[in-house]
Amino acid sequence: VQLQAYGGGLVQAGGSLRLSCAASGRTFSPYVMGWFRQAPGKEREFVADISLRGASTYYADSVKGRFTISRDNAKNAVYLQMNSLKPEDTAVYYCAAKTGQFFTHTIESFEYWGQGTQVTVSS
Repeated sequence: VQLQAYGGGLVQAGGSLRLSCAASGRTFSPYVMGWFRQAPGKEREFVADISLRGASTYYADSVKGRFTISRDNAKNAVYLQMNSLKPEDTAVYYCAAKTGQFFTHTIESFEYWGQGTQVTVSS
């Protein structure tokens, strides 16, 4: 499956952005979908993921209550609504997919990765 993330940009602290990830190449619904991010000089980290039909979601503590992940299997898309953005949310955001268990929320468990989209939050 090929993934392409988009929707990033420059926003002031406290603002909102909605990232989208479009999937192509294979049927979308068998994949657990996730969002990760990588800030300058830091390792890539988990942000959120969502189960096959969207019934279950899981978030990193740093974004819980501010970010919402969702998916639309009919459109082969996954979204990340980001509210109350902080400067520390500045990073390149990546979407990823895996065929494995939803309950493992690690970078290593995800098999497919898209190119990232830059999110910059100014103070």
